[in-house]
This record gives sequence, structure tokens and C-alpha cells, in this order.
Amino acid sequence: MPQFEFAKSSHSSGNGECVEVARNIPGTVAVRDSKDVDGPILRVVSSAWAVFAVHMGR
Repeated sequence: MPQFEFAKSSHSSGNGECVEVARNIPGTVAVRDSKDVDGPILRVVSSAWAVFAVHMGR
């Protein structure tokens, strides 16, 4: 399993609803719930993440 280096999203709120994102593995972006660091990790290809990020930035 890759060693993801997670960072908390700048869009995370102060009420505990936070996500962390890791982009240190080439071609892959990993997302997890910051409250459950041992829980599931969503992995997507970088191009899919880029499309998501563009649409969320609107």
C-alpha cells in the first residue's frame, strides 16, 4: 500500500467536517475523513480529481 501524505483541505470547516487529501503518489489522489484516519480511503486518478476540483471551485 502506498504511503500517502495527507493534508487537511483548506475548504474544511471548523466543526469537524473535514477531509484530507494526499497527492504525493504520481497519477493518484487519495481522500479520507480526517476524523477517521484509519477508515476507508477514496483513491481517484489525478485527471478525475482535477475535473472535480474545477467544478467545486465555482
